[in-house]
Amino acid sequence: MKIVILDGYTINPGDLSWEELSRFGELTVYDRTAVEQAVDRIGDASIVLLSKVPVTAKLLDACPNIRYIGVLATGYNNVDLQATRERGIVVTNIPAYSTASVAQYVFALLLEICHHVGHHATAVKGGRWSEQPDFCFWDYPLIELAGKTLGIIGFGQIGRAVAPIAAAMGMNVLFYARRPMDGMGLPAQQVTLTELYKLADVISLHVPLNDE
Repeated sequence: MKIVILDGYTINPGDLSWEELSRFGELTVYDRTAVEQAVDRIGDASIVLLSKVPVTAKLLDACPNIRYIGVLATGYNNVDLQATRERGIVVTNIPAYSTASVAQYVFALLLEICHHVGHHATAVKGGRWSEQPDFCFWDYPLIELAGKTLGIIGFGQIGRAVAPIAAAMGMNVLFYARRPMDGMGLPAQQVTLTELYKLADVISLHVPLNDE
């Protein structure tokens, strides 16, 4: 059985080893694969592991031996799921991949919006604060998150990780999900999408990338 990894660099830039996968078959690893290289590199492999390489019906027709596609990320919008389903190909992803990192990054972005940290840090290094007649300096209004309302659209693993961080900052947390949920003990209240749009000061999206 042949196993091909098409774009392994984003997962393993060299500090880890793929060798353990060789136990299951003949392993070939590529750091990066352009779209036009994918068919030739997959060849007659049965197992394909990838992160961002597009998998289309045309590619699947050209590589009929594929039986399993493992997406080494959370999002799998680069895979034509209807085409894989029609051909009986199993597709998996990693739902909990980097959940904490993404939740943390949400607040890195939010705090940058509220405080323009990068801009003010550069200005301070340039001596602008020391030039002020008062012990105060800002180029933009500074927004406090405490008391503001965060609306989370999509309450999967990442959405649920964002909620307690927002609450710890003193924010009110609302969320929208397509099915009824009890908040799972988290400091968040489920509302309709219309209510969320109306009440939220900040909206954070944590949903799959698809037509809907």
